[in-house]
Amino acid sequence: MDKLIHGIAADATVRVMAAITTETVREAVRRHDTSPTASVALGRVLTGTLLLGSSLKDFDRLTVKIESKGSVEGIVAEAIADGKVRGYIKNPLADLPQRADGSFDVRGIVGKGMFIVTRESGFDIGLHREPYIGSVPIETGEIAEDFAHYLMKSEQIPSAVLLGVLLQPEEPFVTCAGGVMIQMLPSADPNVAVMIEDTILHAPSLTAAIKEGAIPEELLKMTLGIIDYEILGEKQVKFECNCSFDRAVQLIASLGKTEVKAMLEEDNGATMTCGFCSNVYTLNENDLRKILETETL
Repeated sequence: MDKLIHGIAADATVRVMAAITTETVREAVRRHDTSPTASVALGRVLTGTLLLGSSLKDFDRLTVKIESKGSVEGIVAEAIADGKVRGYIKNPLADLPQRADGSFDVRGIVGKGMFIVTRESGFDIGLHREPYIGSVPIETGEIAEDFAHYLMKSEQIPSAVLLGVLLQPEEPFVTCAGGVMIQMLPSADPNVAVMIEDTILHAPSLTAAIKEGAIPEELLKMTLGIIDYEILGEKQVKFECNCSFDRAVQLIASLGKTEVKAMLEEDNGATMTCGFCSNVYTLNENDLRKILETETL
């Protein structure tokens, strides 16, 4: 089972998060049938969103959206407090040949665009508070650097972000996935930042460590070196969507009686596919008639 931990380091002057997300990314890739490069891009965004939302409270929601001018067109991920994340990629077939060093050209399919983070609280229970929305231009398109760039420019938090997805040619295509996020608080000693940068520079590959069985705690130790840390919380994480047949009915009903009547007369039913998870919901003639009989329309 995938796991995320969060805590503090260097006398509570640094926030730290680490996660193994292999099964989470594997499920997303399976549901959206993504190309290799798109799989890596989507996996990095899902993992980064979980890390960024590691301290979400009940009824909070964090959404990361990449509006891309590249062939990927866009990526969206949404995380909630209990460790569930869902997401999709607008063009799941976006792909490019691997680089000479064997890495995937995520930068090539993402290209230019905007990196947008939305933080909401209480929306699902009817507390319509004004959401916080921050956005910055995409820095590199490699995803990890874009999370760090967003944190620095929009939230003024110097950060180090490591995100990795390792693929193999046969099923399950995702060998392993995970990430680390380190955030320097205003009280942090600049020397600590230098130490962490040096440790990360000389650390083993993130995906190599995960492939060898590293757990989140070991990923933190690998990136912090001799700096002590304390874990404040942990939770299981997974890919899970909140769509349902009832929500599909509500969405189709919201189109109005004229549109629903046309579906009944022309198609004898309706089909809705959830963009976040690719689940397909089919409404038959009786379902549409029940919508038309509802007084609220």
